[in-house]
Amino acid sequence: MIGASISRWTMSYFATAVAWLFVALAMMVAGMGFPAADLTSPDTLVLVHVMCVGWLSLAMCGALFQFLPVLVAKPLFSERWALPALGLLCAGLASLLAGFLVLGGRLPAWLWLLPVGAVLLAVGLGLIVVDLGLTAWQRPTGPARFVLVGLASLCATIALGAVFTFALAGWGGSTGETILAGGVPLHAIAGLGGWLTLTAMGVSYRLLSMFMLSPDVDDRTSGTTLMVGSLAVTVTVVGGLLAVWLSSGLNAVLSIAAVLGVAAAALYGRDVLGIFRGRQRRRLELNTRMATLSFASLAGTAFLCAALFLTADFPAHVGALVFLAVFGWLSGLILAKLYKIVAFLTWLETYGPVMGRTPTPRVQDLVAEGKASKWFVIYYTAVWAGTLMLLMGQPQAFRAAALAMAVGVVGIVREVIRTRRLAYVAIPLRLPGGARAPHLLFASK
Repeated sequence: MIGASISRWTMSYFATAVAWLFVALAMMVAGMGFPAADLTSPDTLVLVHVMCVGWLSLAMCGALFQFLPVLVAKPLFSERWALPALGLLCAGLASLLAGFLVLGGRLPAWLWLLPVGAVLLAVGLGLIVVDLGLTAWQRPTGPARFVLVGLASLCATIALGAVFTFALAGWGGSTGETILAGGVPLHAIAGLGGWLTLTAMGVSYRLLSMFMLSPDVDDRTSGTTLMVGSLAVTVTVVGGLLAVWLSSGLNAVLSIAAVLGVAAAALYGRDVLGIFRGRQRRRLELNTRMATLSFASLAGTAFLCAALFLTADFPAHVGALVFLAVFGWLSGLILAKLYKIVAFLTWLETYGPVMGRTPTPRVQDLVAEGKASKWFVIYYTAVWAGTLMLLMGQPQAFRAAALAMAVGVVGIVREVIRTRRLAYVAIPLRLPGGARAPHLLFASK
């Protein structure tokens, strides 16, 4: 990737996403939202959307702006749309969260904030979907197909969410009320399972192969994984909406989707294992070692999902399942890859232009893995402990685990900032002639 284009606003997306992550962690430590409140309470809705839109989606979009062009070997369709989209997403999320606080009686009865937030989010995400979709469509092979399916799932998530907000504001009519009454699980699965998980799978194929010097997964092999995962999301959304419309219940649809989802996770595990076996870099870097813990969390999520269905305990423990998926699998993978991506992009931006003309450090010289590893261990241990506390019904102990998670994230973010500031690079190599110090929040052009 020497000489590759660098997304100007990827760091801005990452920084904004991390800020929202800290908001979510602060809420959990303070006892706002689940498990202190019901899963359907306004406070929990605030927490869920801070995590899924503010943290996970913004971080995913930032990564895609940089790496989707690498997946398809084509330039991004429009670099100029990234910053306006970020502004719209932040404004829309703030309005949506304020609307949820209205539902909880914490703000005056301005229910119009909900549809306004949904519209702003739809416009912002629409810009991103078109930008990334047209980029991926130029060469829709391999991991790029996961991104395209993820973007289609994002559209379904946006559409369902918009219907919900209009119904909550009293503007949705009987159809909106019907979808709101039974469609929330469909909205959640399309977002977490389709948009975030399938996209994370697709991007991780390329990142793992690139950072471990391993052959890419065969398109036919990954295509099977994508087909099963796509079918799980399709059954959920299409079959679920039909079941809601016919008032026939969602149990059968969700059971089929769960089986397909577990199968997709197993196939993805097979693919990842193949990447590890074929690697040429025998000594794993920290980001890869920590990513294996997120893969373990995904396996744990699949196992827990199957166990809860078999024991008929799914409704009682769905919060623990979602928590492990969000924080163990998705957040863990993003934090692990964020640690490497920031170092990699910082190296490209600072030393790529002078490569070959003067001595430069290696990418690994920008990080101190020994210092960072303990923060990742704290984070993952706290996530698994928090999951156990939720399963055991111990909300106070869960808050302690959330505090430990926050400590881990603070440590990881501090290391990322030090990487961006070139703090670990030996002074003689830090800024050779022709190199420019990187900005913290955006890339120089």
